Amino acid sequence: MIWQGRLDGEELLYHRIFQRVKAENNYDSIATNDFVLHGFAVDEGVRRNKGRQGAKDAPDVIRKNMSNFPVIRPDFSLLDFGNITCEDGNLENTQNELAKNVSKVLLKGGKSLVLGGGHEVTFGHYRGVKTAFQEQKIGIINFDAHFDNRQPENGVGASSGTGFWQIAQEGEINSLHIGIQRNSNTLKLFDTAHQFGMKYILADELFFENLPSIYERVNELAESVDYLYMTICMDVFNASIAPGVSASAYNGIFADAAFMHLYRHILRNEKLLALDIAEVNPGLDIQDHTARLAASLANEWFMI
Repeated sequence: MIWQGRLDGEELLYHRIFQRVKAENNYDSIATNDFVLHGFAVDEGVRRNKGRQGAKDAPDVIRKNMSNFPVIRPDFSLLDFGNITCEDGNLENTQNELAKNVSKVLLKGGKSLVLGGGHEVTFGHYRGVKTAFQEQKIGIINFDAHFDNRQPENGVGASSGTGFWQIAQEGEINSLHIGIQRNSNTLKLFDTAHQFGMKYILADELFFENLPSIYERVNELAESVDYLYMTICMDVFNASIAPGVSASAYNGIFADAAFMHLYRHILRNEKLLALDIAEVNPGLDIQDHTARLAASLANEWFMI
């Protein structure tokens, strides 16, 4: 009942996303270039990170807000494999489950879309990409106000703030972080980013006149890797357009022309094969503003 929308007709020209979604549980059914959706209905990492919980309820809300978008590409196919949950608090096992499922998707030639959930989705999603392509170099583009490179606390373990620290422990990290806020990261986190070789673009640098320079940095990363994975933490956006997040940002970026030009530039890259959207918190949202924005960002990939 989640996938519902306006039914204008059954002919292809009338189709909306809800008419092209297929609930699925058999990974052998995936065809090349199918979009494959998993919900990561988990915010155990947010709890461990002392954030405001509720992101685990986001996947179905985002699905609902995706449903009514029109289908632009005649060959569009979306397979929905349901939600992964973490009822026992074992985040590490849940991340491994996501990784296992994502690797199956990519080895079948599908494109992996994951709807969070907390930003602890990053490590699981990345591990899935790396499992599928062990010998290839994976580039990560992270839209986020935070580096999420905090070392796990003793007795607490991984959290929504440790994803890139975890990735760095597994080998070379090739990442570009866009929207970083100086007032959201300690000097230690900046220092850790430099030590790990994490490249970044501050939120203040994301404006229209600066796009050529930013394009160069995105292209430099893309050309140096075999595949791209993009992750979006919704707290990168200004609280006025994304109020429903675990950690809102009064001075976050806007989904304006500069952002959309940059975002579509990344989506057009043929090396991009995985995308996730994290940290929507429906309990803190206002009239689904944040969920609607998240749904729109996912839909942009469908239209490329």
